[in-house]
Amino acid sequence: MTILLTGDSITDCGRDRSDLSSLGEGYAALVAADAPEKRVINTGIGGNRVVDLQARWDEDVLAHSPDVLSIMIGINDTWRRYDSDDPTPTEVYEDGYRELLTRTRAAGVRRIILIEPFLLPVREDQWAWREDLDPKIQAVRRLAAEFGAEYLATDGPLTQTASRTSPEFLAHDGVHPTPAGHRFLADLWLDNYRR
Repeated sequence: MTILLTGDSITDCGRDRSDLSSLGEGYAALVAADAPEKRVINTGIGGNRVVDLQARWDEDVLAHSPDVLSIMIGINDTWRRYDSDDPTPTEVYEDGYRELLTRTRAAGVRRIILIEPFLLPVREDQWAWREDLDPKIQAVRRLAAEFGAEYLATDGPLTQTASRTSPEFLAHDGVHPTPAGHRFLADLWLDNYRR
């Protein structure tokens, strides 16, 4: 049984990309620690957007023939609009994501978990990002329904918890989880996986 988690820096979380057994220090490693009988692979790469996943999908995902595939991608598709003036329109994001899922289903992967991107604004300017991110979250929801994939909500649950603690408690910069944030994500993931 192989579980493969892929995406951007939130999944990557410092893994050694030259070592397939390296899981980083985030939610992927916590998932693996809770499922020692499974083979868990992390192919997240910091900074990735959907277009980057498309370029490396065969080698980094399909080549491993995962039984369970977990994808979290999208925050960089939003972030680059604001820090680099390099936007990814929602339609482009959704079409690229759909192409990944089409290839994945064609390869015979049966269980797919789509993790929605999230944002916990810690700076006032980050509230403007919602205009870009929220339609992308809706796109992931549509794709989960279209492909019969499992949908893991993170944005709302993290925001709800942050209201009792603080955004910085869960994601120091609003995007990258703290250890507590990674534990929260892993628990959400594991609860969904065991259903």
